[in-house]
Amino acid sequence: MRRSPDRIPRLVRRHLHRAVLAALLGVPAPALALDEGDLTLTVTPEVGGNAVPYPREMILLRIQGTYRTQITLEELRQPPLQNFSWTQLGRDRWFKTSVDGLEARGFERVIAVFPQAAGRFTIDPFVHRLTVVDGGGRRVVDVRSSPVPVEVKAWTGPGGPDVKEPWWLPASAVTVTDVWSPEPETLRVGESARRTVTIEAKGMTGDGLPPRPILRSRGVLTFAGPIDRQTAITPSGPVSRATYQWDVRPGVAEPVTLAAIQVPWFDTVTRTMREAEIPARIVGSRAKADPDEADAPPPASPWLAVLAGLGAFALGLPLFARAGRVPDPRAALLRRLARAARRGEARAFRSHLAAADPALAAHWAGDPCTAPGLAALDRALFGEGTAPLPDLRRLARALARSTPAPQAAAPDPLAALDGAAR
Repeated sequence: MRRSPDRIPRLVRRHLHRAVLAALLGVPAPALALDEGDLTLTVTPEVGGNAVPYPREMILLRIQGTYRTQITLEELRQPPLQNFSWTQLGRDRWFKTSVDGLEARGFERVIAVFPQAAGRFTIDPFVHRLTVVDGGGRRVVDVRSSPVPVEVKAWTGPGGPDVKEPWWLPASAVTVTDVWSPEPETLRVGESARRTVTIEAKGMTGDGLPPRPILRSRGVLTFAGPIDRQTAITPSGPVSRATYQWDVRPGVAEPVTLAAIQVPWFDTVTRTMREAEIPARIVGSRAKADPDEADAPPPASPWLAVLAGLGAFALGLPLFARAGRVPDPRAALLRRLARAARRGEARAFRSHLAAADPALAAHWAGDPCTAPGLAALDRALFGEGTAPLPDLRRLARALARSTPAPQAAAPDPLAALDGAAR
């Protein structure tokens, strides 16, 4: 069955015509001339969510070539990427493909670029210089891509690329790990623990991760170590990791809370702001352990025992004078509340309130002088996270001034059996 000439590819027909003509004239057949579309080079930008990017957000440039000729040498010349920082993602890839039923060679290179500011920019053409076989010799051909316009939108939300704090971190995913050695709750005064916090972000290079967080709290000594930044190249983009270290040492005998640290970041997939957290930890023993025998004090001499007895007698005289007074059952609780307020430990303040006597807690919740502050504290700790914390010191003083009325003694149920009082 004979095929219709219309079904023969145009390039093949042209080659056959030239071969027949060369045979009739008695000259060797010339090499296949390159037609329009035989050599193509394209550059395609890709942004997370197919949205307009913000400054420092990753843009993938996918450079692809299709070549229907024999290539002996090649060199891709990259334009100066002004207003962008960039990194190449892996090696160039060559593969077999076909165009219009004819065998061809495919080429691909992927570059991640990061715009440094908002505005409208143009990425100049890439030039792929190819050495191709042409008849009995070779010749050099430059294949150019088209210019690529890139629009970068200015950030209008809180923070942003132009603000020092909080750090601007656009990424497709962010994770935080927190490792202590040993655990901070086991520390005593003078002992140290090594804290290692690692922040990992996808779609960002290591130099784009935040500076070292500020780790500071009253009663705790911190000594910052070096910062290690790494960038791993993957086909989908760079994955960066920053590791921060501190040596942490308690300076007081009581447990101290190191507050949590929020790391805001922009999710380039959902196009929303999110937060990763370096968790809060308690430094120091929760309860004082019994001293070991090696830590026990040496036995006291008889003269020291006599002096200690006299001192105890002198100190006890004022107690006899106040023996008739009734101690305030709220004293221990109020001291704990005042200490938490001085340290700014809102969660410890709230946990002390939860341990209060139910009658006392009900009184404070109904007192107009204390109820608004307690409600504001609960909103800040258990609400959506936008409510401000109240002044803890002022709230502690208000709780100390709010004294419940003394309850009347319950009537004696046996009084009626004793008859009228005489």
